[in-house]
Amino acid sequence: MSHDHDDRPQLTAAQAAAVLNPPAGRNGGDLVVETLQGLGATTVFGLPGQHALGMFDALRRSSLRYVGLRVENNAGFAADAYGRVTGEVAPLLLSTGPGALTSLAALQEAAAASAPVLAISSQIPTAGLGGGRHGYLHELRDQQASVRDIVKSVHTVRTASQIPSAIAAAWESALTAPHGPVWVEIPQDVLLAGTTLPVVSAMDATPRELYPRPELTIAAAHLLSHAERPVIIAGGGVVRSDASGKLRALAEKLDAPVVTTFGGKGAFPWEHPLSLRSWLEDRHTTDFLEDADVLLVVGSGLGELSSNYYTFRPRGRVIQIEADAGKLESNHPALGIHSDAREALADLLEAVERREDPDAAERVRTVLEKVRVRIEAQDLSLEQQVLAAVREALPDAAPSFWDMTILAYWAWSAFDARRPNTMHSAQGAGGLGYGFPAAIGAAAADPTKPVLAVSGDGGAMYSIAELATARQYDLPLTWLIVDDGGYGILREYMTGAFGETTGTELARPDFVALAESFGVPAVRTSPESLAADLGKALAAPGPSVVVLPALLRMFEPTHL
Repeated sequence: MSHDHDDRPQLTAAQAAAVLNPPAGRNGGDLVVETLQGLGATTVFGLPGQHALGMFDALRRSSLRYVGLRVENNAGFAADAYGRVTGEVAPLLLSTGPGALTSLAALQEAAAASAPVLAISSQIPTAGLGGGRHGYLHELRDQQASVRDIVKSVHTVRTASQIPSAIAAAWESALTAPHGPVWVEIPQDVLLAGTTLPVVSAMDATPRELYPRPELTIAAAHLLSHAERPVIIAGGGVVRSDASGKLRALAEKLDAPVVTTFGGKGAFPWEHPLSLRSWLEDRHTTDFLEDADVLLVVGSGLGELSSNYYTFRPRGRVIQIEADAGKLESNHPALGIHSDAREALADLLEAVERREDPDAAERVRTVLEKVRVRIEAQDLSLEQQVLAAVREALPDAAPSFWDMTILAYWAWSAFDARRPNTMHSAQGAGGLGYGFPAAIGAAAADPTKPVLAVSGDGGAMYSIAELATARQYDLPLTWLIVDDGGYGILREYMTGAFGETTGTELARPDFVALAESFGVPAVRTSPESLAADLGKALAAPGPSVVVLPALLRMFEPTHL
């Protein structure tokens, strides 16, 4: 068998000499950071722990920038946001046992949102592996079992020579559509042991492309070209694959209205004549979608939130483009196309015939007017005023990160993201505490523009320690905390279901004084002064906090 060596990297004489005489004082941790550098990483997130010290010691011998957070779960949220806004792999360095386990909620959100997080965890020494109860610090019978249900893939290292290949395989997995979190674990003794292996160079971990099958594209194009009332639902897959331009071109070629899911915010221009915006928790929108004779669903599994809590019952043909094969037809029968959204939309754009529907824009306006009338009948002017103030203060290109709080629930439906890949929330897994640490990750990715985090007072307490992180790295982010004295959305849910609440009312600190104790400037605002105060904070360098005492209410659901 012959091999073609032409495309393999060739070493110069100087590089060959360096390979034969690697620098002294390196260990397994150096192989980790050298591999990450070779793959193109520039920033890593994490939190040190006893078993992981070999990796952290190696960081100071590398050019990698380290951003350390105060809680592993928050470090995971920061890595998630870094991966979302850059589309690049975000390495997350973790210790064994409690450190690894504390990251799991963040990794679940990364999985739900298709964020490419590369978690590299230490393990107990090799002698303790295999399920025996040796009594090592942080020992678990099977650490991988705790993460296997969450991440895309698990990669195990047991010798130093396995480190580069395991990390490269994990990197490729994280970036292969659908993006997602992956897990590498390396025993403490492997990380600490000295190595004479050559310095890692010329790493390659090219993600596999996921193209649509041509016969499915032809079938889908025929259905769309000859549809009477085609409609498009654009999900997070459109944002993740950077396909918003192709989505718009296809919608305009077909004269097809577009609604974006909450994960797909910004995928289609809010003010476009064909934009149904994001009013998915609305019966008028649901009725409109059900009336479509051909419904193109791109990058969404039509889960609970995207289907108006599973009340959506399409009557026409459904075409579903989805990179996650497990989501294809999982909720509705469809012509299922397993593909990256960008590739599938590009092929469809070529294959469909132009159709004109002079009534499409008017039908969109009718639905949006019905939604407006429904909301305005509920006396929710305060909520709309607050959301409008946030929109006024936030620069168009500035990313925003929303915790699970009432204002975020409003924003899912009613906030104009204006640009693709700028509005992010924890609605994938629905855990609390996402907003502020995620904003830290985005600010670390691009410190040239301000970043906004939005939390309630309950969610803010999950990540209050990260005020120290924001101050330590002097990151340009503003944290809006809406203080209503409890878990506001749960208060509404319980009141509606049971007539009274349990466990929703919270004692909380003086957030302004607390922020200032971290050296972070803070201001208490009102709905009337919110736009000005928030705009001033966003324009100032470094971190800041804006506290809005307000009791916001949700609009009435239509799925009950």
